[in-house]
Amino acid sequence: MTLPIARNVADLRARVAGWREAGERVALVPTMGALHVGHLSLIALARRNASRVVASLFVNPAQFAPHEDFAAYPRDENEDSRRLAAAGCDLLYAPRTDEIYPPGFATTVAVTGVSEDLEGAARPGHFAGVATVVAKLLIQAAPDVAVFGEKDYQQLLVIRRVALDLDLPVEILGAPIVRANDGLALSSRNAYLSDAERAIAPALHRTLLAAAGAIRAGAAIADVEADGRRALLSAGFDAVDYFAVRDEDLRSLGSGPTMSPVRILTAARIGRTRLIDNVPG
Repeated sequence: MTLPIARNVADLRARVAGWREAGERVALVPTMGALHVGHLSLIALARRNASRVVASLFVNPAQFAPHEDFAAYPRDENEDSRRLAAAGCDLLYAPRTDEIYPPGFATTVAVTGVSEDLEGAARPGHFAGVATVVAKLLIQAAPDVAVFGEKDYQQLLVIRRVALDLDLPVEILGAPIVRANDGLALSSRNAYLSDAERAIAPALHRTLLAAAGAIRAGAAIADVEADGRRALLSAGFDAVDYFAVRDEDLRSLGSGPTMSPVRILTAARIGRTRLIDNVPG
């Protein structure tokens, strides 16, 4: 099966309008391509919540800093299209950059609060780029539901805030993290890892699980965060951007023990690859 591709907003909206006239429910799965099993799990969740699924493919320049990997980010539209068709996707929306950011584009969607810590502090401007492009995609496709992975947990909360604050009539669903057998969260950037780095990378998830166990056992948050950073550096990571224990809305819980539900998040660098992960605790 060859997956239909829409290259512009008019084509996308025409196809979605046809489904709506037939009374069908529409889901959107935004992606930047380089698809793996984790992405396909988002398609599966979308199919369980809608009769038609649109996947978008757009490597968004606005969410990359000048020193980041925009130019090197893996791209293979033909392979992505094949995988989406096999997963039951109905339409690929693959716009050109000037379809998303036409000449004279001058609007930015900025979310305060939840976007400012963790990834927001480590990657200034990143979430403004994410919020802007996702707001545009949601307006362009007008889906009933949109699906995002929980690996980017802070991003998921930012997008929920955008949809709520802008009164966008869409349900935002979070999909569970898909992991390799050794616990490493699947990511397009895993392709950057050398064999030696790939052997070290599962320590990210192991350290998060150990931290969750320590929190449940009554350890102080400050100690858990410090121990997590040390464990990752000892495992072979070159730098740790953050290792943080937060509540489920990413608010600080102080430095002592907590009995509240938590989310433990980390971002660490190994070689030229930056990996992120999180677990509930």
